[in-house]
Amino acid sequence: MPNCTTFLDANAANPTKTALVIPSTGESYTRAELLDRACRVGRGLLGLGVERGDRVCIYLDSSAEYLISYFALWRIGAVAVPTNRVYRESEVLYAVRDAGAVAVITDADGAALVGRIRDRAPSLRHVVAVGGEAAGATPWVNLLRSPPDCRAVHCRFDDLCQIQYTSGTTGKPKGAMLTHGNWIAAMDAERDVLRLTDADVYLGIYPMGHVGISWGISTLRAGGTYVVMERFDLDRYLALAREYQATVVAGMPPVIHSLIQTPPGTEAALATARAMISGGGPLTPGVWRPFHERFGIPIVNAYGLSETVVVGTGTAIRPEHYATADEFQSVGTPVGFSEVKIVDANDPARELPPGEDGEIALRGPGVALGYWQMPDETAAVFLPDGWFLTGDVGHLDGDGMLYITDRKKDMIVMSGWKVYPTEVEDVLVQHPGIRDAAVFGCTDERRGEVPVAVVVPSGNSITPEEIIAFARERLAGYKVPRRIIIAGEIPRVNGWKLLRKRLREDYCGAGTG
Repeated sequence: MPNCTTFLDANAANPTKTALVIPSTGESYTRAELLDRACRVGRGLLGLGVERGDRVCIYLDSSAEYLISYFALWRIGAVAVPTNRVYRESEVLYAVRDAGAVAVITDADGAALVGRIRDRAPSLRHVVAVGGEAAGATPWVNLLRSPPDCRAVHCRFDDLCQIQYTSGTTGKPKGAMLTHGNWIAAMDAERDVLRLTDADVYLGIYPMGHVGISWGISTLRAGGTYVVMERFDLDRYLALAREYQATVVAGMPPVIHSLIQTPPGTEAALATARAMISGGGPLTPGVWRPFHERFGIPIVNAYGLSETVVVGTGTAIRPEHYATADEFQSVGTPVGFSEVKIVDANDPARELPPGEDGEIALRGPGVALGYWQMPDETAAVFLPDGWFLTGDVGHLDGDGMLYITDRKKDMIVMSGWKVYPTEVEDVLVQHPGIRDAAVFGCTDERRGEVPVAVVVPSGNSITPEEIIAFARERLAGYKVPRRIIIAGEIPRVNGWKLLRKRLREDYCGAGTG
């Protein structure tokens, strides 16, 4: 089984084609330059004493250096530990200590933070600083002075190459152990889903510390061009899509929702786009349908997790599915070598028939080895026969199409009635006065739990009473939120993944409105 970076060598046979573009800094890298940087940084890390199997934390904003760090580490057989640059000191310390990282690649400000935790992280030996001098750190430019010859080390399918921490939305973050084989499977599956070729230009907005970077890496694997947007801004997003004539654009439910609220004429900016990706959260029919009817761009609604490298083992809607009646509801069918089944949440050995809700289980080559140094948590969801219990609730229809109902942990049980938050959110966001909505359960002495909603108005004044009346016209009585909270924003990881745990902490017990 080859190293998962060897596609860089194959692509360099056409050395001058543009592979990576960072518009905010004016940087552009050809295929040959991307391979050259990965080799030099890899050799430089070896020179610092980083060895095969060593864990190295990446603590940067999305950037060329972030992507090159992945490739350099994988190439020498080391293990990447991606983090988000918005992490605070305690979060960085947790990742470094839990992974036993020997080095951190960061910027000058990040190096100062790492300096404050070094005495509490005994494994940490080196800090590499990008873009400036930092006390006690090796400058990134020093690594780039290393020789460019760096043949990728030979790897097996199950050789570890990444520890991907979950977002920590519930409990202590868990490090999913991803392998070279997992990444090869993911690149193959995503290229298949998007029908990627070397003519494609992908506009990516997912943080590089998240497995959503896989769509960009898969574009590079196919020989296309990856245009990086570090943080989503609607006007900038549309300008970049137009400027670079993007053929595939990254999306997520909040992005797609913002697009359907743009003025007429916005469609022209996305004229070259043949597909939009959505993932990271439920895409409701109330957002999906109007986007499709207005923009005419098929949405590849993908389902996967950190533990499966997105659709390395997962499902996705493809354009050909749009001929069926489920086009605005399903997350599609298994991709590549993936398998999916629905099991009883209380008895995973019992498979459920089509149409019955249960826990979604996935099996395939993208499934992680387990959780780093967490044997009990691993045994609970990574089953001996290869199935991974996702913690998500859904069902299959008679044609094998998967429908996600909700997170198992997010389901609200009120007086024995099951309330799925995403169903209620789908109704709420259809109100013209609501820009965003989140539903969660609060403890209630009499009923166990009750549904509560936080809504962000779209600009016009709206009252909790109006919202409840709107919901009552469209939902069974037990599903209607018992409390409405008007807020300026809803907490999300990186602006998109909903933090229901924080909502419960912030609002359960708070007053209405």
